Amino acid sequence: MSITETAADPLAGTTAGSPAETRLVETRSFPPNPALEGTWNVDASIYATASADPTTFWEAAAHRLDWAEPWHTALEWEPPTAAPAADSGTEELSVPAARWFVGGRLNVAENCVDRHVRAGNGTKVALHFEGEPGDRETVTYENLQRRVSQAANALTDLGIAPGDRVVVYLPVLVETVVIALACARIGAVHSLVFGGFSAEAVRFRLQDTGAKLLVTSDGQFRRGSAVEVKSQADAAARDLPELEHMLVVRRTGQDIAWTTGRDVWWHESVGTASEVHEAQSFDAEHPLFIIYTSGTTGKPKGLVHTAGGYLAHTSWAHWAHFDAKPDDVHWCTADLAWVTAHTYEIYGPLSNGLTQVIYEGTPGEPHRERHLEIIERYGVTVYYTAPTLIRTFMSWFGEELPAGHDLSSLRLLGTVGEAINPEAWVWFQRTFGRGELPIIDTWWQSETGAAMLVPLPGVTTLKPGSATVPLPGIDMAVVDAEGDEQPAGVAGTLVARRPWPGMARTVWGDPERYRDSYWADYAGRGEHGGYYVAGDSATVDADGCFWILGRLDDVVNISGHRLSTIEIESALVADRTVQEVGATGVQDPLTGQAVAVFVIPAGGAALDVAALDVPALRARVAAEIGPIAKPRFVIEVPDLPRTRSGKIMRRLLAQLVHAERDRRAGRPPAPLGDITSLQNPEAVDAVAEVLAALPADDPTVAPLS
Repeated sequence: MSITETAADPLAGTTAGSPAETRLVETRSFPPNPALEGTWNVDASIYATASADPTTFWEAAAHRLDWAEPWHTALEWEPPTAAPAADSGTEELSVPAARWFVGGRLNVAENCVDRHVRAGNGTKVALHFEGEPGDRETVTYENLQRRVSQAANALTDLGIAPGDRVVVYLPVLVETVVIALACARIGAVHSLVFGGFSAEAVRFRLQDTGAKLLVTSDGQFRRGSAVEVKSQADAAARDLPELEHMLVVRRTGQDIAWTTGRDVWWHESVGTASEVHEAQSFDAEHPLFIIYTSGTTGKPKGLVHTAGGYLAHTSWAHWAHFDAKPDDVHWCTADLAWVTAHTYEIYGPLSNGLTQVIYEGTPGEPHRERHLEIIERYGVTVYYTAPTLIRTFMSWFGEELPAGHDLSSLRLLGTVGEAINPEAWVWFQRTFGRGELPIIDTWWQSETGAAMLVPLPGVTTLKPGSATVPLPGIDMAVVDAEGDEQPAGVAGTLVARRPWPGMARTVWGDPERYRDSYWADYAGRGEHGGYYVAGDSATVDADGCFWILGRLDDVVNISGHRLSTIEIESALVADRTVQEVGATGVQDPLTGQAVAVFVIPAGGAALDVAALDVPALRARVAAEIGPIAKPRFVIEVPDLPRTRSGKIMRRLLAQLVHAERDRRAGRPPAPLGDITSLQNPEAVDAVAEVLAALPADDPTVAPLS
């Protein structure tokens, strides 16, 4: 890393929500291995093909699927347009609408299961399931077909019809995959909820979707214990008139409360249903699932993805950037309720007929080498995980992985969740990747459906910390406030400049929020009448590679200099005494904001840090970024609050500091907003306790006048 030399600060004095400066420069690069040329699914010519006619390109991608009826129009796009309001003389923006493969009909579950059985691949393994306690199950495609058919029949018997909503509150189980596919098979709309979420979070989703069915379990195995879950589901479902049934998977065998007439055992309903089900086709724009974003402000947004466009984008992207081969064993480590698992653990790999691993438990149970064992046991070839876990492995294992595990089956690695720190990228490639495997660093969102920025193996020169270039058929850019493309090296707002098949169509029940959140800022701009705003600050280097600098509202503004939280964190994570960092800006009477970093110290077999060397950490940031970025406050914490995708909730960290300052000043603190969607809400209390324990004169929490 080195400091970028700038003669002037072009972003000084910019307003909140404008991009961060970029100050770190990564000079390492990893070109494709020439010995493997010609072995990959796609070559460099795909970019020219897609760029020449993106719509025709996506039609070709969609033809990889089986359609019951062909489409007559590939894309109908209505951009946000200013029009007179109905009840006043003012103008308001229309709600944008995208429709892909109009007139086409298909069945998503048939594309993921039945067609592979018809092609003679029924005996091929679809899923290797491993439970946290060590129980294992292998499911072939023909077995999966029978189980999905049973679940589809059971859903119909419970009164679920096309368009009805089903909320699924389960851990990573075979049943979770089965019920999602069964919903898709009968045209019901599923909404998967992380099994560790609170009753309040589940209840919100039940109410917001108007769900008729909740699918849950008696309990789940979590961090070495059998945790009862049904009571949480009962609390979430209380007094909801639209909810008719609760379908319960027996997982732990614990005693649970039972509501006669509402509650139904999975094994008594699905397990006894007919294994034969005749699937019908649905319109390409039929809703497939609703996935909720998480955040600390406002209620979660229920993003709606539709059958044809989502599956076309998902299936092609997975096949191309993970170079999906018939003999691959794919492992995406995400919880099934995260959008990454929808795309790269259910619909992508299954639509391409792959074998994959699903694992119920946490990486450290019963010991820290569990993932290494699983890779070896099943011969995993593609391993797709989050930067948070990679940084945890760095802390646990040090410079080298523990001996005794054969990871030679691996041929591709992938990362997802947020921008990966360059040092973590290099460590991942050196250890898991034997210093030679490509890392497919993906940038995308719940809103986008599948990867938007991603390298193609064998084509793209890789750069640690960069998701590199747009997927073929996707038009991404970094723009200024007027919508003009920024020069190389200048930060701006990350946007998509044309519609794409996997894009979320709306926010469930609130189309105006969809417009205002993603399209209003650049309505009318560009060839297609509007830009989608991703909410991230980014820059593009001279080679055309994109670098994500963090959320637009996560940057730290010090005397007009807007600093990237991700770059500050990257400088600190490169220190071997640090496992994880969350950087944020807190109020400061002199500079407007000051940098506060919340640090989880490294530890484990390779390193056990007794105390952080705070001066050394501050000096590291000053040396790598510049003195202005030096953290004012360094707070050691046991955990950091994260979304279920692993993103650190940096704004929430700042809110906790300000809340403690208000408490000490005798002022009522501002509410934190929605935290029910966090992966680990207990981390909020842990950080608050650390702040509350600081001495009265500690400047971190000293009240501001």
